[in-house]
Amino acid sequence: MAKKIQAIRGMNDCLPEQAPTWQAAESALRQLMSSYGYAEVRMPIMETTGLFRRAIGEVTDVVEKEMYTFDDRNGESMTLRPEGTAGCVRAGIEHGLLYNQERRMWYMGPMFRYERPQKGRYRQFHQFGVEVFGLQGPDIDAELIMLTARLWKQLGVSEHLVLQLNSLGQPSERAEYRQALVAYLEQFFDQLDEDSQRRLHTNPLRVLDSKNPDVQALLHDAPVLSDYFGEETQAHFTGLTALLSAAGIEFEVNPRLVRGLDYYNLTVFEWVTESLGAQGTVCGGGRYDGLVEQLGGQATPAVGFAMGMERLVLLLETLNPDASEPALADIYIAIMGDSAQTAGFALAEQLRDQLPELKVLSHCGGGNFKKQLKRADKSGAGIALILGEDEVARSEVTVKYLRGQGEQQTLALDELIAQLKKVI
Repeated sequence: MAKKIQAIRGMNDCLPEQAPTWQAAESALRQLMSSYGYAEVRMPIMETTGLFRRAIGEVTDVVEKEMYTFDDRNGESMTLRPEGTAGCVRAGIEHGLLYNQERRMWYMGPMFRYERPQKGRYRQFHQFGVEVFGLQGPDIDAELIMLTARLWKQLGVSEHLVLQLNSLGQPSERAEYRQALVAYLEQFFDQLDEDSQRRLHTNPLRVLDSKNPDVQALLHDAPVLSDYFGEETQAHFTGLTALLSAAGIEFEVNPRLVRGLDYYNLTVFEWVTESLGAQGTVCGGGRYDGLVEQLGGQATPAVGFAMGMERLVLLLETLNPDASEPALADIYIAIMGDSAQTAGFALAEQLRDQLPELKVLSHCGGGNFKKQLKRADKSGAGIALILGEDEVARSEVTVKYLRGQGEQQTLALDELIAQLKKVI
């Protein structure tokens, strides 16, 4: 027997039993974006490595440890995209979509990071993202947060998510704070864990986000970033919180929230849950006003967010473990005899033409009548349409109700559509 080939570690299959939850989430997202007037953009899953190094930052965990990078046949360094913002900005610059324009865009698709696989986190994962360009006030930040709040309401998970907010200020404010934070932490260098020691002089703000309780204890008396804000930064954050409060959206200000990528400024936010244990963040984002210029475009304000689809699906499955799978079919066509085969397929196509909202499953593979009805029942169909040689000869079909809608009856083919419209 040949050796079985298994999926690469951390790259998971989505099986038919799981697909309905994915489809429900994806459908809700598409409908939501349409209702807010956002347009879809699709980018390639592979870009030149330099794009992500410039956009995300050389000393981030993503660039240092997690990217799938390789040389192509021309010796150029390529990377499977670890996130969507950089590619979206690159596409916007390349196709002239951003300068002096307002753009509201969304995307959905696979991303790749070499992380330790765990529940809800994979090496190939799927991300939904939104990016807005050309608007710099706190009102668009608020709109994105309101949009996500509406999604949680539609999916029935609002009570299980908490909004955390922070402001990272402008680069000049953050640079001044960075010096103060490094000076403070250097006093406790020997008490920091290995990760925090490594980040101290490369990306010290990430120390604020440490999950180590001992490090968090050291940070209790550390300088606070908001103490270094100027009037404009403070006004932006105050404007955002006022809009959210007026919309009835509750939030927590978390001064330790910094996000993991270098391009953020001003607003950052996360929606977190305790319903998934340690895997708490479902959605996160913020402003990145300097990134378009950093990647070669004209200076353009920008804000966005992303959510991991696996994390969202896991939340939906966790909160609704008894959800039943949707039926494969509404109508199952059972066929008995060679002459009925052609007629059965013709009937199935006719039903799909005239009742396109219904799911019609034709029996294939032969088998006796009893076996076919078992398959009809297993499919979840409410009705089995039975075509044998006698029915074909008389241009009739037998209608058998599988879920108690009525008594079995035989109808002329031209009466069938009208009857089905009544009962389904």
